[in-house]
Amino acid sequence: MKRFIEGASREQATLFPDRLDDYVCEDNPVRVVDVFADELNLQDLGFSGAVPEATGRPGYHPATLLKIYIYGYLNRLQSSRRLERECGRNVELMWLTGRLAPDFKTIADFRRDNGKAIRAACKTFITLCRQLDLFADAFVAIDGSKFRAVNNRDKNYTHGKIERRRGQIEQSIERYLVELDTADRQVAFDPVRASAKAERLSGKLARLRIRMERLNAVEAALGETPDQQISLTDPDARSMATSGRGSGIVGYNVQAAVDTTHHLIVTHEVTNIGHDRAALAPTAMQARAVIGSDTLKVVADRGYFSGEQFKACADAGITIFVPKPLTSSGIKRGLFGKQDFIFDADKDHYLCPAGQMLTKGRHRAEHNSEVNFYRHLSACFTCELKPHCTHEKLRRIRRWDHEDVIDDAQHRLDEAPNMMRIRRETVEHPFGTLKAWMGATHFLTKTLEKVKTEMGLHVLAYNLKRVMKIIGIIPLMAAMRAA
Repeated sequence: MKRFIEGASREQATLFPDRLDDYVCEDNPVRVVDVFADELNLQDLGFSGAVPEATGRPGYHPATLLKIYIYGYLNRLQSSRRLERECGRNVELMWLTGRLAPDFKTIADFRRDNGKAIRAACKTFITLCRQLDLFADAFVAIDGSKFRAVNNRDKNYTHGKIERRRGQIEQSIERYLVELDTADRQVAFDPVRASAKAERLSGKLARLRIRMERLNAVEAALGETPDQQISLTDPDARSMATSGRGSGIVGYNVQAAVDTTHHLIVTHEVTNIGHDRAALAPTAMQARAVIGSDTLKVVADRGYFSGEQFKACADAGITIFVPKPLTSSGIKRGLFGKQDFIFDADKDHYLCPAGQMLTKGRHRAEHNSEVNFYRHLSACFTCELKPHCTHEKLRRIRRWDHEDVIDDAQHRLDEAPNMMRIRRETVEHPFGTLKAWMGATHFLTKTLEKVKTEMGLHVLAYNLKRVMKIIGIIPLMAAMRAA
């Protein structure tokens, strides 16, 4: 064909370069993987096999297997079988491993047996980022995202799911029994077809009864679990609600603190708790320890709103920006909400929309916290705004003893209205990127410990790509060698 770029003939003999190194340019990302793994003290990190045995068959050096995994996660190759295949045909992996090609079982066993050491190696890169002064602003956005586990929704059971599935089975049994009666009546007219139909329906009924017995067995085991939930494929995976209406997944909740300047994942934690209410303070304190700063600014969405978490952050010197959710049932009914009452801290009273003062009354303990109730004993009976305020005799305002930390957080957010935009632009980008890399199934491993290792490798790959983009490949390798 003329006037097209033509490829080389398959019959043409080719003299390849004498050195495999000639195939990998100086600014190839695979060189970063090589330097990173070589500069680690694998024995101190806890890798098994870092010191070879005096006898027996030699094994692969853990640095070699670690390089294979880091390269794989950088290039969306998480499966051990795919990594085995790439080791035999990928020139970059040949360069990285010295043309070693471990089998998939060796590769998979390395990740299984060195989970804590791999996670520790991933954290060392964050230490390097701190040395490069990439966290100078000490400002992070915190969020949680649900990741699917290796567990189908039909293999996850709660009491509610068991009741719904039992009801579906009972309806199917009733329908098949009616059809079976009809088949019995048709025997006299068409015995061959009626007998075949009756046999088929009897088989379906037998299978449904087996399913019912399995449900009963799962329900009996469900009562012995602490959270009243069982997952058959991955025992640590849990059913979690997602933002979609009426939807949910069986998986894990990944908490992450992301630097607002460079969008690096400062710290992360994999949990099987489906909500974020108790994660703000622990994640913020862990991020501050990683950054190495005395102070820290944190922005998060309203899913993290918790008075106890706010108090813990305030005591630790962490400045938070978290919106307050409006969950009052009175607001939904068109009544005044708590935000319509102005609190005067100096005089210790509330000013209601009608201009009346609500003074402190009863004091009591609620759920390990102390609260006060503010009310006006007489004004509510004659107030013209009462139909818009309360349907009770008196309107009472509940105030927590440490509610000043909540008020301070709200005042800060009012003075910085762009914080929610910063949060959205910062923390949702890494989650979207990681899920795109993982594919539809997300995690490939089972149980919480193994999932933590897998997530650590994903986070390391993400941060490596970010830092290579920020400072360049060659300067990053120089920083690794100098660290």
